[in-house]
Amino acid sequence: MTTATTDYRLIDSTLRDGSHAISHQYYADDVVRIVKGLDAAGVQVIEIAHGDGLGGSSFNYGFSAVPEKELIARACDVTTNAKIACLLLPGIGLADDLREVNELGVSVARIAVHCTEADITEQHIKVAKDLGMEAIGFLMMAHMNSPEGLVEQALLMQSYGADTIYIADSAGAMTTDDVRRRVNALTTALEVPVGVHAHNNLSMAVANSIAAYEEGAKNLDGTSAGLGAGAGNCPTEILAAVSTKYGIETGVDPLALMDLAEDVVRPLMPRQQVIDRAGLILGYAGVYGSFLLHSQRAAERYNVPQSEILLELGRRQVVGGQEDMIIDVALELAAKHAAQESAGKEAGE
Repeated sequence: MTTATTDYRLIDSTLRDGSHAISHQYYADDVVRIVKGLDAAGVQVIEIAHGDGLGGSSFNYGFSAVPEKELIARACDVTTNAKIACLLLPGIGLADDLREVNELGVSVARIAVHCTEADITEQHIKVAKDLGMEAIGFLMMAHMNSPEGLVEQALLMQSYGADTIYIADSAGAMTTDDVRRRVNALTTALEVPVGVHAHNNLSMAVANSIAAYEEGAKNLDGTSAGLGAGAGNCPTEILAAVSTKYGIETGVDPLALMDLAEDVVRPLMPRQQVIDRAGLILGYAGVYGSFLLHSQRAAERYNVPQSEILLELGRRQVVGGQEDMIIDVALELAAKHAAQESAGKEAGE
């Protein structure tokens, strides 16, 4: 969906995807400052939740510093024009979570699944619609499905009542051609608008977002200062600035977004969103962005290179929800290194 004065709708997920990069340690004051800044800059939709969506605060995914519904309530209280959105992954979040956040003021539900599992979104999309919410279908790790396969999945979501359907480059693994072919296939086949959620592991997020717009996408995502899983997301302020250079009307103030990124968001970041070796390998190997910090901790704990863990996860095509595999892979690699070291010592004796 777009408004009459914009060429595409901008959704900012700093307060959801950005949660991954700070180990889910957002506080109420952070939420208030970021929501007010995005709202004043003209951002149409602001997404907030645990990085892994409603209900994600757990041992497996990482505990939130503050219960997410407290933060969601604060976001709803301080927004003036922007709609507040939440992300839900079926199996992590529940239909009751949608009901609770709707009562708090959330009006947009993004129902996210792996790009081959749209059939498990039916219940949650229908619950969102019954509540009067806008329902967005969110197909994650979209590089792992063909354009034709994504169309099949998107048509299922459309049949359940989704108002908009997104493809998410959750690993930051897609080239511009990859994005163009997928968005073109979806815009041709669907009756509802299409969106793209880009990650920056290959330094392609802004280019891929503009390419998606050129192929007919009417919804684009970003995060302030690129704060997000892996090497980060498409930076909202850069996307807005580049759109302006192209003459694309976004309805947002790029300068205000730059101020927010520099003065509010960057000071919160434990590490700047740079494309270092681990971040680049995520995109190169096609590994889920939120695995970055988990794999870093596993590498330190078991004394194996993080790059080897990520490459092996990519080889196995591990997807979101399989975070336990990170430890399995690290243990296997540690055992392999130990065996090689032992064999080397024996050969030298």
